[in-house]
Amino acid sequence: MRGDIYRIRSRKDAVGHEPRGPRYAVVLQTGAVNTSTLIVAPTSTSAAPGLLHPKLDMDMDMDMDGTATVVLVEQMTAVDPGRLGEFAGRVDPEEWTDIEHAVKLVLGLL
Repeated sequence: MRGDIYRIRSRKDAVGHEPRGPRYAVVLQTGAVNTSTLIVAPTSTSAAPGLLHPKLDMDMDMDMDGTATVVLVEQMTAVDPGRLGEFAGRVDPEEWTDIEHAVKLVLGLL
């Protein structure tokens, strides 16, 4: 499950800079931790790539048509697994290294 990409149902009560509308999310949480929620990070096609916004190759089963897509690591959140829609692919190992680095930066683990 960790590294899987799913379409995620958006929250109707999103405020401020919270993502809105249909999008994808990357599962960050390891399967070894069994909880009632999953930690995910949403993706964006409008944010610029950077240290906290690792780039994804969207040549998977997604309808992104090659649009530059990043993971919004600083917006990671816990979601009910019921918000996950269809499976859309997996993050490749090189991308996962960038995502892990960004998570460590956000959480002050570096």
